[in-house]
Amino acid sequence: MSASELESIDPCTGETVWRGAAGNVDAAVAKARKALPGWAAAGLDARIAQARSFQDVVRDQADQFAALIATETGKPLWETKTEVASVIAKVDISITAQAERAGERSGEVAGVRQALRHKPHGVMGVLGPYNFPAHLPNGHIVPALLAGNTIVFKPSELTPAVGEFMAQCWTTAGLPDGVINVVQGAGDTGRALAGHDGLDGLLFTGSATTGAHLARQFAETPWKLLALEMGGNNPLIVWDVDDSALDAAAALVVQSAYLSAGQRCTCARRLIVRDGAHDALIDRVTGLIDRIIIGAPFDQPQPFMGPVIDNRAADALQAGFAELASHGGDVIRMLARRDMTKPLLSPGLIDVTDVADRPDSEMFGPVLQMIRVADFDAALAEANNTRFGLSAGLIGGDAKLYDRFWQASRAGVVNWNRPTNGAASNAPFGGIGLSGNHRPSAYYAADYVAWPVASLEADAIEGSIATGLRA
Repeated sequence: MSASELESIDPCTGETVWRGAAGNVDAAVAKARKALPGWAAAGLDARIAQARSFQDVVRDQADQFAALIATETGKPLWETKTEVASVIAKVDISITAQAERAGERSGEVAGVRQALRHKPHGVMGVLGPYNFPAHLPNGHIVPALLAGNTIVFKPSELTPAVGEFMAQCWTTAGLPDGVINVVQGAGDTGRALAGHDGLDGLLFTGSATTGAHLARQFAETPWKLLALEMGGNNPLIVWDVDDSALDAAAALVVQSAYLSAGQRCTCARRLIVRDGAHDALIDRVTGLIDRIIIGAPFDQPQPFMGPVIDNRAADALQAGFAELASHGGDVIRMLARRDMTKPLLSPGLIDVTDVADRPDSEMFGPVLQMIRVADFDAALAEANNTRFGLSAGLIGGDAKLYDRFWQASRAGVVNWNRPTNGAASNAPFGGIGLSGNHRPSAYYAADYVAWPVASLEADAIEGSIATGLRA
């Protein structure tokens, strides 16, 4: 395979899923630029109709779509079916959001007509992640298309087949040529797209490291729109849980930490508990960890979680876990690997209370770090002891305690008695700090894919100067 060729691998079998050549960024941007005037002029009703046609195509091909996501990512089939359902649902949600947040409004003040309308930015780049290779880029693409933008979409180099399949669904739905352009490639392709002079904006989902690089790059082009959706070092506090609710609390902890093999940006990374009152909870959590089925996407019975995306990711996670253990971490459940040729990891749980200078980083996998604190003030301080600010959760307590938690939390998603990774597409989604640049997505994506135009309008020419003129 040459340097210009790409290959994606089934993480469970090692078999090739997709192979192809890296794309041409210049050609893709040129096609998008050429298609822009016609698409922008098509009108909102036509663009909505096109989105609904895409919705119908995805619905018809849902089983094939879910199977492909499962094969290329290793996620269980039950989970990839929910991802495809989210792709379908995003169309209706985006249509509603567009009307509410980026629609038209008019009125009259002192006999002058006032109007508010929105215009597309132009050619938008979309950089997709591998963990939700359909749902997350689709969350940018659908609102951007409804607004009248054209798209250059670079899927993750780890999930090119899913990106190509989703784009083909638009083609099958009758989307005009050039409105969506897929350009496959690795990091160099992404950098070329981000820095292209023909781009009017970039919509990114991925790591904080890459996002920070993009922010520095775009500092030189403030006229270009940049929306960053990044990760988190997310806290989950469990506090004052009755014995009768311990099983439910443990289930929420496990869901928060290990869903999607920990490869959700909203997964809990830090479990904060009251010192001396945590043993019963941890017994329940470890009991569930020991029962978790880990396996391939089509296994029966269905696994709770599959592999991380590849062996390189698994190696990095195991190295990070070992580093915590070597610096005073008390391993409760080892981040174990049954087969060194495959990235299938068992959930790791480690008490890092005594680890000095704990790294404030996102361990993007099934690793949960427990921190014991003396009181709730210390719990709040520990929760906010991060440069990130994506999601945070409280399990237990009462409404008064949750109000304290909500007020103090520095995060864009704050949940009570729900998993940290429970986020709704009909609500805004985004974080602060290293988690985003104040461009929340999901329902609020309509805000950043168009720019508002305020107008004062009159049917007849009326003008005069009453003051400051010589007779």
